[in-house]
Amino acid sequence: MSLQSLPKADVLKACEPMLRKQLYVIFTKPTNGLDPVMAVLDRHLAFQVELEERGVMFGAGPMWNDAEDAWEGEGMVIIRAASLADARAIADSDPMHKAGARSYTVRPWLLNEGTVTVKLSYSNGGRLEVM
Repeated sequence: MSLQSLPKADVLKACEPMLRKQLYVIFTKPTNGLDPVMAVLDRHLAFQVELEERGVMFGAGPMWNDAEDAWEGEGMVIIRAASLADARAIADSDPMHKAGARSYTVRPWLLNEGTVTVKLSYSNGGRLEVM
């Protein structure tokens, strides 16, 4: 028989040399087509910028369909929160979810590996690139 799950403590121990940064991923999808989503998009985007300015937002954006040629209203938001309950409270306060335009699920996510490279070029007016 193969393992079906491991206790969180065992995973954390196995990942000791890694970053082990606890984040939360909010997967969001339309509840009734794109019209309700588009009706609150401006308020949703302002909310996202507010989360970013407060240091809550790690990253967010729309998810393309599998053919990568259209958007069907799904999105993903990665946030910093003290707990799953706090992450759900943040998701609840999103205008998309408050209006019922989208439903969501929240999953705890342990960020272990990856790289962020930042390039700042002075000659182009200080344009910052993240690679």
